[in-house]
Amino acid sequence: MCQGCYLSMNGCREGEHHARNPVGTIETLSLEPVASPAMAMYSLNMAISELKTDPPFCTSSGIVRVQVPIEDQVEAIDWLHSQSHLLLPRCFFSGREQNPCSGNLVSVAGVGSAVFFSQPHPFSYWDWISIRRFLSERCPLIRAYGAIRFNAKAKVSSEWLAFGSFYFMIPQVEFNELEGGSMLTTTIAWDNALSWSWENAINALQTTLCKVSSSIVKFPKQAPPTLILSSHNIPNKVDWDLAVNRALQMIERNDSLLNKVVLARSTRVMPTADIDPLTWLACLKVEGENAYQFFLQPPNAPAFIGNTPEQLFHRKRLHITSEALAGTRARGVSLALDRQIELDLLTSPKDDIEFTIVRETIRRKLEAVCENVVIEPKKMIRKLPRIQHLFAQLVGRLRCEEDEFEILSSLHPSPAVCGFPTEEAQRLIAETGELNVLLWHRVKRADTRASLENLMIVRYKVKRMWDNANVDHPRVEFVQKVFDRGMYAGPVGWFGGGESEFAVGIRSALVEKDLGALIYAGTGIVEGSNPYLEWDELELKTSQFTKLLKLDLPLRQKVDCK
Repeated sequence: MCQGCYLSMNGCREGEHHARNPVGTIETLSLEPVASPAMAMYSLNMAISELKTDPPFCTSSGIVRVQVPIEDQVEAIDWLHSQSHLLLPRCFFSGREQNPCSGNLVSVAGVGSAVFFSQPHPFSYWDWISIRRFLSERCPLIRAYGAIRFNAKAKVSSEWLAFGSFYFMIPQVEFNELEGGSMLTTTIAWDNALSWSWENAINALQTTLCKVSSSIVKFPKQAPPTLILSSHNIPNKVDWDLAVNRALQMIERNDSLLNKVVLARSTRVMPTADIDPLTWLACLKVEGENAYQFFLQPPNAPAFIGNTPEQLFHRKRLHITSEALAGTRARGVSLALDRQIELDLLTSPKDDIEFTIVRETIRRKLEAVCENVVIEPKKMIRKLPRIQHLFAQLVGRLRCEEDEFEILSSLHPSPAVCGFPTEEAQRLIAETGELNVLLWHRVKRADTRASLENLMIVRYKVKRMWDNANVDHPRVEFVQKVFDRGMYAGPVGWFGGGESEFAVGIRSALVEKDLGALIYAGTGIVEGSNPYLEWDELELKTSQFTKLLKLDLPLRQKVDCK
């Protein structure tokens, strides 16, 4: 019930499956429209005080959304940035395609959690049921926003601990950016069976409302100039080449089932000044045409942000869509060059293999739970501001809404972010490139403390290191450096009553105060892949983040940039 110093209700209880039925009360209360966010805050505070004085609900569990339409259209990201002083969980989600119809939801920002859902175990059917209890088609804007780990069975590194194996939140205070207007809302959730009463919930909400700022300043969508103190890749260029070549050997073996594996890299950048994750996200949003933007930050945790073009699935009642996205090229500097690059991508045998694996795997998985699946288009180019991909859209009709969990668990991880077959690809990912064991030989000197320059780093292949190294040597210290993908390349999005939408958490970064950022990127390895070209693709994908920083420090200050 408590995460750090922040009190809320965890809707998932470890080892308990008793809460299967919907909560007793699910309602949305709409107040009169007002002119500004400040007036909306006043209306909400008055309404919550009245609810506290005279509670209209007598059920032992429930969720109630109170919303105030605002005539002005205010950007949700500006509202969230105005709440940066709060040490509360925060979230932001912006859909990829906007329909310019009045009242349509453009993006959502939230602070505090009326109820959150998180556990260290892999996301299960019962966890999905725990979330669904608080959702209803009658209240379509009550949604749980969050993300799921790429591989819940992998060891969790310290930077991802606060997220658990999955983390979802229904915000306490939420700002909806609409076409032609805005909406400020609060949500109260309670369940006596989870030791969180109506009184607990409404008191916690009032505590949060006291801290929320009603003064919204439109902040510049531009990252301030800063320098990089260090940039460190895991794996580095040498280890990457080894990993890709090993993957190619596995793929080309006659007895191997492996057709594709997605290898990834994390880049730790340390700038001269702290990175504001919302400023980064706002900069990505400016050029985020045809992409999802997301931001997820549990209490006392780093912020996971991203600008992803890839949809995992979108469900509206029984109608479901998914996408195949693979193959990457840069955009051309001229129209003629752009068309030439597009033609090269469309006719590339290597990229066609990779794309076909992704598309056909998704088709088979959808057919397992859908009455019929249509692929249209079967193969075309999707152009983004700086990158272009091969693309296909798949549309189906679910046999039952209860199949939503099956869709989520079967579509992730897709061949686009893992490989094919899945088990073989995951095994190779665990063995290759993402586990570096470093031997730190600390040079001890009587007159000074050892510093970075006194450390001699020698990389060992994992098995050989344990077999051959002298671990008993008094001046040798072993440090295991694990590249944990965390939520990178995992499902990120929201569950709603009759509708849900998830993107794939690629083109993403983990931003932590005083520790810079971890930028993630991956690339698919199939027969015909070239380690050098795949490394260049990683650089292209991470450039949407690194271009926000100045990388022109003297060479001696750069660490492992290549």
